[in-house]
Amino acid sequence: MHTDTERCLRAVRSKDARFDGWFFTAVLTTGIYCRPSCPVVPPKAENMVFHPSAAACQQAGFRACKRCRPDTSPGSPEWNARADSVARAMRLIQDGIVDREGVTGLAGRLGYSERQIERQLLAELGAGPLALARAQRAQTARLLIETTALPMAQVAFAAGFSSIRTFNDTVREVFALSPTELRARGSRRSGTAPAPATGPSARLSTGSAAPSSTPGVICLRLPFRAPLNPDNLFGHLAATAVPGVEEWRDGAYRRTLALPYGHGIVALTPKPDHIRCRLALTDPRDLTVAISRCRRMLDLDADPVAVDDQLRTDPLLAPLVDKAPGRRVPGTVDAAEFAVRAVLGQQVSTAAARTHAARLVTAHGTPVDDPEGGLTHLFPTPAELAALDPEALALPRSRRTTLMTLVEALADGTLPLGTDSDWDEARARLHALPGFGPWTVEAIAMRALGDPDAFLPTDLGMRRAASALGLPSTPAALTSRAAAWRPWRAYAVQYLWATEDHAINVLPA
Repeated sequence: MHTDTERCLRAVRSKDARFDGWFFTAVLTTGIYCRPSCPVVPPKAENMVFHPSAAACQQAGFRACKRCRPDTSPGSPEWNARADSVARAMRLIQDGIVDREGVTGLAGRLGYSERQIERQLLAELGAGPLALARAQRAQTARLLIETTALPMAQVAFAAGFSSIRTFNDTVREVFALSPTELRARGSRRSGTAPAPATGPSARLSTGSAAPSSTPGVICLRLPFRAPLNPDNLFGHLAATAVPGVEEWRDGAYRRTLALPYGHGIVALTPKPDHIRCRLALTDPRDLTVAISRCRRMLDLDADPVAVDDQLRTDPLLAPLVDKAPGRRVPGTVDAAEFAVRAVLGQQVSTAAARTHAARLVTAHGTPVDDPEGGLTHLFPTPAELAALDPEALALPRSRRTTLMTLVEALADGTLPLGTDSDWDEARARLHALPGFGPWTVEAIAMRALGDPDAFLPTDLGMRRAASALGLPSTPAALTSRAAAWRPWRAYAVQYLWATEDHAINVLPA
């Protein structure tokens, strides 16, 4: 979008928050870059240039605006709607792969050379993988500086920087403030008086910015593009929650997270203009990954206006969209976990699927401590499940075969499911497994892989809703009618499901 100057100018002049994350405005006279909805008076058109990413702005020598904080914009919805190499690379970078495995690891996962990945990202985003990862590290550092009392040395390494010097230089360059100044500014904004630091890192840390009262807990706001209807999103997560791994407590969806450096517990609470996120991590280096996975699970980078406008073109869907706009597609924090749960849920009720999953968790999951609630385990990994005795499963023999074949394929790497998955290739590999029909494959594509065009025409709830609305109810006819809903058929599924009286459609009390 950043190449359409007239459209960008209109968005900036109208301060349209829908375009936050789509592009960034760099102001030549001030040397800063902003989000389109920045509250300041827009500069003259000749003094503005537009970039596709914050990393491109930083690489061009611009620093982040202190008013609109463009580093906290929602992510571009493009990376959720596409499955090409650039979109997959962006999802992997958001998941912290460059920090953990370098550009070599990124290229290896995508099956391209480092040079090819660099060229593709530069062409679309104006920045290479290192610059994009650097911009993400700066954003993570800001979060830790402003929301925790961690000494700056710990902040630097937790954010992914290799040295204190690089951390200091990057924060100064991106935010035009030193780390200590940034923390003091955050303290003034939140009304918290900075406290003097002690210990060997005192020279790096001068205080805290409204940290959580619980040590090791980070509280932050996850932005999204309005509107967002939380009913089916949190209703679905709560209604299908696996005991011990997930729960709904005190108005928040809580669950355990298996992360690269340790584990965590997250509590997500829907608010009118953001999602409140409370993270307890055993290792702060997992912050970026945890945020990225929570955003994907809640589909927070979606563009609901574009989705709803497309679905409104169908006169039978339009009343559903107008009644409750902004529905999201509930996702997952772990694609392999959801694939296992999808098999357990084949041809059984939601309650039965939860019971089967809970038995696996109790027998094979890793125990965790949760002093604030009832979470007890991490969901078992494919490697842990590969060692189970299939005869001990209270499932039909065919279902046991399906589950064990899936687990073995996930454990040995022949079925890679994750942020870097090619959607069509993943579908083909799933279809090749015994016991995987269209419903299971499309459910995994929709909720585990994040394909916004995944479609479930054989789903019983879909067929009942279609029949009640006057839509074709046979799978072939419904698929033909749904061609007009592309590329957002997964969102159409949410609107059709919402016509039924079911717990997945209701925000828990």
